[in-house]
Amino acid sequence: MEVLFWILGITALLLLCAYGAYWKTFYHSRRRPEDIYEMPKRAPEELVTRTRGLIREFDAVKFESVEIRSEDGLRLFGRYYHVADGAPLHIQFHGYRSYAMRDFCGGNPLVRSCGHNTLVVDQRAHGKSEGHTIAFGIKEKRDCLLWVEYACRRFGKETPIFLSGVSMGAATVLMATELPLPENVVGVIADCPYSSPRAIIRRVAGKMGFPVPLAYPFVVVGAFLFGGITGLADEGAVRAVKRARVPILIIHGEADTFVPCEMSREIAAVCASPVRLETFPDADHAMSYMSDYERYRQISVEFAEACLKNFHNKEQ
Repeated sequence: MEVLFWILGITALLLLCAYGAYWKTFYHSRRRPEDIYEMPKRAPEELVTRTRGLIREFDAVKFESVEIRSEDGLRLFGRYYHVADGAPLHIQFHGYRSYAMRDFCGGNPLVRSCGHNTLVVDQRAHGKSEGHTIAFGIKEKRDCLLWVEYACRRFGKETPIFLSGVSMGAATVLMATELPLPENVVGVIADCPYSSPRAIIRRVAGKMGFPVPLAYPFVVVGAFLFGGITGLADEGAVRAVKRARVPILIIHGEADTFVPCEMSREIAAVCASPVRLETFPDADHAMSYMSDYERYRQISVEFAEACLKNFHNKEQ
């Protein structure tokens, strides 16, 4: 009997540790009201002021609320910004525990200034979308495909679609390239993606002072038991792009202290489809746009125009 108590006690302790790892890594309680003006504590004051100004301008733009259902029944929310009938559409995905309005306060106006329509998505467990579990792109890539299918039904399969993402959103759109995307998905723009959920989780855990070899198994077990997440060891952008067919633009700041620029280089090195990697020397995480707007715009516009030209040539 004493042995049984020991076994039960150890099992309970291990499960508690696994739940703690799940709660810390994947669970998003969302008890606090969303604050789209919230900024990272390390951000310089000048950058905070500039970003909040862009968010304020973005928040004032009229949009249409749209919704779809995920494969596991979650209501997913998006904001559709219409510029012109028949124009290309960019579907934009924000980052981990972030806000769509903040992550695309620069990128969305840039796209609209080119005459393109945009659909800005609240990822599952964020914003007005349902859920509490963040899956680091493993489930989100399926949501991405559903948003593409929604766009095709609404706007027609002749409408060119770009998939854009920042940080986890960038990993999400890259991971979606291994799925059966329709032919009118003409390009993917990934700003500071991580190479795989496993790689970024282990990196962040190490930076936080956790013993990674000891802690990571609890992350894997917690993800499976409490979040229904499988494939942490196998899924990722590096695996996905080996089967990609769509042209990809990867942008990354060389001074990124959260997701190292080397992860983008790793992704680009194995990409099966045409890939363009552009790095920004002094840019921190997701700050390439802010560090050199003119170059960022030029790169993005050149890539989009090349993708559209290729798409229209195929149609002829």
